Amino acid sequence: MKKSVFETIRTALTDFGYDNAEILAELDKEINRGTDAKAKNLEAYESFHELLVSNLSDSPATCSEIYEAIADDLPEGITKGKVQYALTHLWQDEIVKIEGKPNTYRKA
Repeated sequence: MKKSVFETIRTALTDFGYDNAEILAELDKEINRGTDAKAKNLEAYESFHELLVSNLSDSPATCSEIYEAIADDLPEGITKGKVQYALTHLWQDEIVKIEGKPNTYRKA
């Protein structure tokens, strides 16, 4: 089930006076599932944000070129895939994606 379904069920139960703490705790557990992992991922991306953005220039570069330029300075566990995800999905106000084969990226 989707998170919104669990939230709706919990709201409906509590609105009708349902107070079984064990059941409500299980619903809360489902509603908040993945929150810790999401926070860790956000922390990992923030750990190399400044490094990535500061290495972009006005000249477009591929993900591979950017990764090679910063690979030695990246925190442990940060892969080329994470760099590519950051380039394409995060910090859109700081990074310009130029569609092509392959895509290139430059400072906004």
